[in-house]
Amino acid sequence: MNALMSDTCRPVGDLLREWRRHRRLSQLDLASGAEISTRHLSFVESGRSQPSRDMILHLAEYLDVPLRERNALLVAAGFAPIFNQRHLHDPALDAARHAIDLLLKGMEPYPALAIDRHWHLVSSNQAVLRLLAGVPEALLQPPINVLRLSLHPAGLAPRIHNLPQWREHLLSRLRRQIDASNDPQLIELLRELQALPAPPYEPGSPSSDIAVPLQLEIDGRMLSLLSTTTVFGTPVDITLAELALEAFVPADEATAEHLRDMARPG
Repeated sequence: MNALMSDTCRPVGDLLREWRRHRRLSQLDLASGAEISTRHLSFVESGRSQPSRDMILHLAEYLDVPLRERNALLVAAGFAPIFNQRHLHDPALDAARHAIDLLLKGMEPYPALAIDRHWHLVSSNQAVLRLLAGVPEALLQPPINVLRLSLHPAGLAPRIHNLPQWREHLLSRLRRQIDASNDPQLIELLRELQALPAPPYEPGSPSSDIAVPLQLEIDGRMLSLLSTTTVFGTPVDITLAELALEAFVPADEATAEHLRDMARPG
């Protein structure tokens, strides 16, 4: 459960005020943006006025509160949660799971994987497994944390040619995710990753003029990969809202050819 929402016994006004402050908004900012009166917002936050379910959802939408925490706001106000959280193998998510499988398979022979909000591996294609050959079994035990696997000295880190730049790229993404969610598990993961041994990062010109590539050495060959992220649009299920697909496409023809070679039988 999110740190902001860790105690559902707290008044909903307190929780809304913390989300507003976390988003670095004044009461006037939020009231103006959400098109309600500052007086009414003040009464809601102080507990002098009990917000309706629609008002809670309206404010949560403006504050971009994640679906999981919107449920917590509703429960704190005495309402039933409205956003479902199903396991990915629930029949209701068949269409979504099929879409994920199609996307992952369609990326072959290029690596692609699906992760949850804590960067745990949900699914991957065969190309990912080929890149992980030789990684110690201890790091491949479920749940596999993709960031830990990437930056751990026993994982992929020794194979990453531009480790300082790639590490900073991953940690920056994680920091932005923490800023959006204030998730305590992500905060702890950031601390863990920052404590791992790593070469110093020296800001400077990127190794590519379009994006920071992942430069990964496999079988004595250097792969240069650009990462892309895909999420489900307008999800109303918590599982789908917290799911992301990460795909890695070749940054040059030599990388594309080597990935095709790796995928050939024998």
